[in-house]
Amino acid sequence: MATLELKDIRKSYGQVDVVHGIDLAVDSGDFCVFVGPSGCGKSTLLRMIAGLESISSGEVCIDGESVNHITAARRGLAMVFQSYALYPHMSVRANLSFGLENLNMPKSEIEERVNEAGRMLQIDELMQRKPGHLSGGQRQRVAIGRAVVREPKIFLFDEPLSNLDAELRVAMRGEIAGLHKRLGNTMIYVTHDQVEAMTMADKIAVLRAGRIEQYGKPLDLYNMPANTFVAGFIGSPRMNFLEATVTSRSGGQLHLRSAQGGDITLDEDKFNVSDNTPVSMGIRANHMQITNEGNGDLVLQVNSTEQLGGETYVYGNVDDDTKLTLHLAGQVDVNAGEKIGVVLSKSETHLFDRESGLTLRR
Repeated sequence: MATLELKDIRKSYGQVDVVHGIDLAVDSGDFCVFVGPSGCGKSTLLRMIAGLESISSGEVCIDGESVNHITAARRGLAMVFQSYALYPHMSVRANLSFGLENLNMPKSEIEERVNEAGRMLQIDELMQRKPGHLSGGQRQRVAIGRAVVREPKIFLFDEPLSNLDAELRVAMRGEIAGLHKRLGNTMIYVTHDQVEAMTMADKIAVLRAGRIEQYGKPLDLYNMPANTFVAGFIGSPRMNFLEATVTSRSGGQLHLRSAQGGDITLDEDKFNVSDNTPVSMGIRANHMQITNEGNGDLVLQVNSTEQLGGETYVYGNVDDDTKLTLHLAGQVDVNAGEKIGVVLSKSETHLFDRESGLTLRR
């Protein structure tokens, strides 16, 4: 196990800056996920940690020591790639042992490590096969096994599940999380899939355009997003946003008028906001209920519904432009073309500054 610290990490390609001064501390034994949209710099950041990409400025420290000038092979890290990167002409056993043989490790120790990894990842019966005769999930286990046998200080995963089908991704998420619990090593995992991030991570770093927007525990990011980007990225379906203006406050209540004309009241002590402030009001799909059209906070024009048996999704507009998604428990009899009233859960409503996007929650 090892700690990882990034100090003002920057990366430029010529005149183009792609990573803008990232500071991050990952505790020993943590499972940290870098998540964000394509092109946000998460894979570049991982490759700089690994030593596969040069750092324009800043410092990468492992266990308190700078590794900027230490080669990738000597940093004590192991990386699992999206493409598996297995040697196609070698058997599974040879793929697992090859790196250790290059380190001139005793054969008895190599055999012990390979056999242990095979048992742990349930690939011990595949040792004589070549990668071309394995399924995608089996190849990914071998790629992970090749990292495990090295007994690294830190595991690095670069979108390792993106080539797998949906059902297998779910299974492999559980296997990697289980591996982390068994080994206890520090792990850094890159993905664009926020569901992977939420289900696997101890801590999540949400990246956008080469910067960390927020870093923390998954449910902290979900419940207390720092800005509209994090609020919209973390959680499925994404958070709904409505424009509103703070009109007044009285008796501990904050009064708002939505752009759709509805009056909404929230607890004043939860928010740091002045009168007449234009805000973005955020509400998650499962924090709303339907009621009679006349007594809701909003009126929704239903465009479509998805009946999934145990749950129902309702999609519509609250005016000509603002879309709203509801996630309701059970089977709900709502049809396209209807107008329904929507009641917001006041305790779960978020307010963000409309200009900066920053949260207004105290």
